[in-house]
Amino acid sequence: QVQLVESGGGLVQTGGSLRLSCAASIRTFRSYAMAWFRQAAGKEREFVAGIAGSIGYAESVKGRFTISRDNAKNTVYLQMNTLKPEDTAVYYCAAVAGSSYYTQGGKYDYWGQGTQVTVSS
Repeated sequence: QVQLVESGGGLVQTGGSLRLSCAASIRTFRSYAMAWFRQAAGKEREFVAGIAGSIGYAESVKGRFTISRDNAKNTVYLQMNTLKPEDTAVYYCAAVAGSSYYTQGGKYDYWGQGTQVTVSS
């Protein structure tokens, strides 16, 4: 059974940095597209970044966030720099088999439990 476990969330001041990790129990991890989504209180879940054969970001995080993966460790990361209060949300890791990531959450088969990121002003 596939499990995704996020870690690295927390409270940080505006302008600070955090690095999220998502450990995946997927035997063929390298054949999966991975993504980060987030959901702020009272708002819909939104795509943040995806990585497969290519990498993509939401416009709101371009230049500040970096997604990467270590296939040897079955882990995907999200380095978040220059954080803003509007980045406050629960961040989720998602996975789907294949060589392309999607910006639509409904395309993903597996989700983590989420990790809270709070950016204070």
